[in-house]
Amino acid sequence: MPFSYAPSSLKNLAKATHVSHRDLARRLGRKNPRDLDTLVHSWHDDLFEKGDCLECGNCCRTLGPRILPRDVGRLADFLGVSTDEVTRQYLRIDKDGDLVFSSMPCPFLEEDNHCSVYDARPRACREYPHMDQKKIHKHLNLALKNRLTCPVVYEIFIRLAQRYPQ
Repeated sequence: MPFSYAPSSLKNLAKATHVSHRDLARRLGRKNPRDLDTLVHSWHDDLFEKGDCLECGNCCRTLGPRILPRDVGRLADFLGVSTDEVTRQYLRIDKDGDLVFSSMPCPFLEEDNHCSVYDARPRACREYPHMDQKKIHKHLNLALKNRLTCPVVYEIFIRLAQRYPQ
C-alpha cells in the first residue's frame, strides 16, 4: 500500500489519534454531512486501487470475524465437507455467543496473504473494512476500531480529520 504501516506502528498511530478520531466520529455521526458517503466511498475506492491487501493481511491475522450459518454452508460446499466438519475443525463459540474461527490468524490465510477459501469466505470478510457501506455515519464506531488493523481505514480517518476540522 502506498501508505503501508507495519502492524505495530499502525496500532500505535491509531492509539495515539484515538481521542481525536473518536471525537471526529461522534461529531460526524451526529452531523452526517451530506457528502460524507460520497467522500468516504471515493477515498475507499481510490486507496484500494492504489494498494494491495495482500501486502498487509493484518485483518486476517488479527480479527476474528463473526461466522454466520450461511457462511458455514458456503465453506462446507467449497471444502467438500459437511457443515459439522467445518464447525468441528475451524470454529468455536466466543464469549458473546458468536461463531468465530477457533484460531487466529485465520486458518485459511496462506503465507503469501492469499485466502485459500476466497470465493467462499465469510460475509464479514467480504465486507471488511466496511467503509463502502451506505450511511457511513452509522458505521463510524466500527471504523474507529478497524483503524487499528486496516491502513485504509486509518488513512480515511486522517482525511476526514483534514476535511472536517473541529
